[in-house]
Amino acid sequence: MRSFLEAAKLVVFDLDGTLYEDTDHFDYYAELLKQEVTPNEQASYQQDYEEMKAGKHIVQIGKAYDVENDYVLTLDPMTLKITEVYKWDGQQISQDEIDRLYQKPLQFNFEDMIAIGDGWWLPFVAAKHYGVKDTYTSYNKTKEYMVTENFELTKTPGLKNGLVELKESKKLVLCTNSDIDDVGRLLKELELDTIFEHILPSSMKPTNTESHFKKLLEQYECQPHEVVSIGDNFINEIAPALKLGMRAVYIHPTHESEDQEQLMVVPTLANVWS
Repeated sequence: MRSFLEAAKLVVFDLDGTLYEDTDHFDYYAELLKQEVTPNEQASYQQDYEEMKAGKHIVQIGKAYDVENDYVLTLDPMTLKITEVYKWDGQQISQDEIDRLYQKPLQFNFEDMIAIGDGWWLPFVAAKHYGVKDTYTSYNKTKEYMVTENFELTKTPGLKNGLVELKESKKLVLCTNSDIDDVGRLLKELELDTIFEHILPSSMKPTNTESHFKKLLEQYECQPHEVVSIGDNFINEIAPALKLGMRAVYIHPTHESEDQEQLMVVPTLANVWS
């Protein structure tokens, strides 16, 4: 893994699911949202959420969710082209219906069209399916919980020392959808608050990922092959990097290896320095 990073001048990291890999806060968020679901539907909500986590539901990380139509979309991660569309119960809709509804390229806005990139989005999508209007209050309560004594982030073994070592010869940038206040709290909790040369919060990935990468290439005067993007969301961090000719490290605990010249797959960031 070290050799994969040797030629890099710039390394761009994601935050959630990358620099920390805990998932308990997703369950906490899901429980708060369940209280907003109509009481007679809460059991169904919980069952759907548990099936999502187990990979047994039509809603899965790596797909997209059309809130208005309550449709689950399967995408080509490199082109974001829709390949299949399903109803909540798993029934596939026709190509004619796909062509009618999705004539323009998808624009993910985190409200009506959702890229299900990590565990935060599973309870969100379940809540939207069951008619919850306000998810933001529960999200904020979860973020507040994450900085209390009742919650402790698990520090990835070797991560801090590895980043300190990497910083000696590379420029390190953080690009995340989390807002600046959350970023500050999380980095301090992880003892990584002095690591990054440049932080891009509220990045609106995947919609703006390519734009961010292009600006970083120019700012740091790098060629694409001299930049590595590291993240746990293929659509958000990996596909845009590969399209631009960058290299990428995809963090996925169960994904079968697809190591290529430009891509390395690891189950955890701890493997980066192993």
